[in-house]
Amino acid sequence: MLWFKALHIIFVTSWFAGLFYLPRLFVNHAMASEPAEIARLALMEKKLLRFMTPLAVLALGFGIASWASYDFYAGPGWRWMHAKLALVALLIGYHGWCFKLVRDFAAGRNTRSHRWYRVFNEMPVLALFAIVILVVVKPF
Repeated sequence: MLWFKALHIIFVTSWFAGLFYLPRLFVNHAMASEPAEIARLALMEKKLLRFMTPLAVLALGFGIASWASYDFYAGPGWRWMHAKLALVALLIGYHGWCFKLVRDFAAGRNTRSHRWYRVFNEMPVLALFAIVILVVVKPF
């Protein structure tokens, strides 16, 4: 069980590195004007997304394996886990949204400003803060 938990933490950390960096590439891409720079950023986005997706799958897989090894109880004392899983579901949706944005940038269909992407970039940071607090403090 401890191996599953350790691997879950490793892959979550790796996945979050991608979730932090990919939107930063979007900020740069939204500000780019040179065709060579735009093409380079589109390639970087595509490669990073292709790299971080298996990390997300492994993080989820080892998380499920860790969770399954506990005697999970749905009653009081486990509400923090429900909140954590809701945030994980939102992160999966965020990851999927990144797929759409990478496709839009590659096709030249971006309609958002670099300021919008700066805000978009902060969403995984807020989710990480909340998840760590839920897991460590278990406030409810």
